[in-house]
Amino acid sequence: MTTANNPLLDFTDLPRFSEIRPEHVSPAIDELLAAAETALEQVVSDAVPAQYDALSAVLDVATERLGRAWGAVGHLKSVVDTPELRAAYNENLPKVTEFYTALGADERLYAKYKAVAQGPEAESLSAPRRKALSNAMRDFVLSGAELQGEARTRFAELQARQAELAQKFSENVLDATDAFAYYASEDELDGVPQDARHAAREAAEREGKEGYKLTLQFPSYFPVLQYGTNRALRERLYTAYVTRASDLGEPARDNSAIMRELIALRQEEAKLLGYRSFAEVSLVPKMAESPAQVVEFLHDLARRARPHAERDMAELREFARTELGMDELAAWDLAFVSEKLKERRYSFSDQEVKQYFTEPKVLEGLFRIIETLFEVAIRPDTAPVWHPSVRFFRIERGSQLVGQFYLDLHARAGKRSGAWMDDVRGRWARPDGALQTPVAQLVCNFAEGVNGKPALLTHDSVTTLFHEFGHGLHHMLTQVDDIGVAGISGVEWDAVELPSQFMENFCWEWDVLRHMTAHVDTGEPLPRELFNKMRAAKNFQAGLQTLRQIEFGLFDMRLHGEPGREADIQSLIDEVRQETAVLRPPAFNRMQHSFSHIFAGGYAAGYYSYKWAEVLSADAYGAFEEAGVLDVETGRRYRREILEAGGSRPAMESFKAFRGREPSIDALLRHEGMA
Repeated sequence: MTTANNPLLDFTDLPRFSEIRPEHVSPAIDELLAAAETALEQVVSDAVPAQYDALSAVLDVATERLGRAWGAVGHLKSVVDTPELRAAYNENLPKVTEFYTALGADERLYAKYKAVAQGPEAESLSAPRRKALSNAMRDFVLSGAELQGEARTRFAELQARQAELAQKFSENVLDATDAFAYYASEDELDGVPQDARHAAREAAEREGKEGYKLTLQFPSYFPVLQYGTNRALRERLYTAYVTRASDLGEPARDNSAIMRELIALRQEEAKLLGYRSFAEVSLVPKMAESPAQVVEFLHDLARRARPHAERDMAELREFARTELGMDELAAWDLAFVSEKLKERRYSFSDQEVKQYFTEPKVLEGLFRIIETLFEVAIRPDTAPVWHPSVRFFRIERGSQLVGQFYLDLHARAGKRSGAWMDDVRGRWARPDGALQTPVAQLVCNFAEGVNGKPALLTHDSVTTLFHEFGHGLHHMLTQVDDIGVAGISGVEWDAVELPSQFMENFCWEWDVLRHMTAHVDTGEPLPRELFNKMRAAKNFQAGLQTLRQIEFGLFDMRLHGEPGREADIQSLIDEVRQETAVLRPPAFNRMQHSFSHIFAGGYAAGYYSYKWAEVLSADAYGAFEEAGVLDVETGRRYRREILEAGGSRPAMESFKAFRGREPSIDALLRHEGMA
């Protein structure tokens, strides 16, 4: 196939997403794999000297093309999944995994990089290149380049099988989510907001069915849990949600065996590399020094949060008993009772606040913050997209293009749940002399607008959008020209959430919110009185929420840090809950079976990084609280020392360059009302 009739082989500009079909995948990937393998053979030969630029001009060009094409296929599978696309992806996954496994463990290539690192050129390399070279040397070791014989063969087998299992885990979660539907009567939806009801009615009508279609997509099921007065319906949806892809559901979609095998294979990989556990392997390229340090960090945070969480739970139970006549509080009651208590205590509801956060106004406000603080302009742009609702923008500084991004905000069937940022391509001063600008994808799962009105976002959804934009800015505003350490690339995993969590803080500032709100019916901005109530409620149940994150982090770290625990994953999570939870979920809760972050999303033995990076982000935001939330000079310093520096130096160096000192946990505790 040629670039003319296979869009995956066209690298002249942006991906031709609207033209990519399942039948394009195998021919393109085969051609790009062949080119990458040829490039590998060329760079390990005597024809290419042991010089950084010489290696990059041959190998990086070929592997970057392969990565971009395969990334486009993986992205489409996440946002517009079909049986045909899934089949094409699964057919090529083993080949791609095999290539990258072999590349990372190639002794000849490792020797060539060693020669660069030990050669006369090494000292004259720029700091970002030295960092990229150092990372590469570390990654060769972690990829098995020093293994020999049977160990080397087994390591490659482990990588292939792990990739296959992670993909199957994701498919099971997506399929189990999409498979559930309940058609409720109007009476059953008592208390559920009108916009959620309308969307459910439209969904049923599209299928020619009576009633209101409820699904396990977040915008569909969560309003029922939060506002629905029908306790039996809340229990039905909660049960379906927390048993997805588990032994309590459809056997063909049960992730139990996948999880056990995946963890066992990770532990075997660690042993081959000479480590005691996979947790130790995972931490080699991170800020944290050991699993024990992470566990102690989480335990310390749990000790500080627990009194607040116990107080939160006591208040909930008392309110449920005295005001709602509920003697027993079940897991499916928590969101409902919490919302009622918040409404009573602070005299407002999430539903009331939501009327002011229309999607267009929120984006306008978000863009204004970015433009003000980081001295750029955001403009609408055009590009082929994968769905009609997707939009495309460009970021400029003066007349110079800095980066571009796609925005895919709405939930739909065939789209993975959650929210994420992914890269289309990275910033790179290419060997041919051209400067490649970065492009990002920002994906969320918000409800669409109904009755011709714009989509309404909860304040939590606004915070999610700001979070993902923080990742996007880290990727797009980098000024590093070496692709291996530009933007997010090369940043320690437990620091990568700093820019995303940092952006969330702006969602609590009056000078920000008053410019990004307009009531859906009247156009009036958010009233100051309502904002004050939101601020008062900001840390409502912060203790409970903190313990929940600690529960996930401890479960992840212990699962990967204690070889053999995969034999009974349920007993491990029960242990962790016994230690951390103030209200234990029901015995049938199978949260782990859909915990894609650690089983299929790159966060294995890394989920703790959300809380770890929150320490960094809260302290970084403290600089803006001290100087002024929209202080341009502080924004400029943050941009230069954090966003533009990317992965070109250790994250702690970047933080200290911005803040002038090491981070302190005090800002996080203060932000969460637990100081």
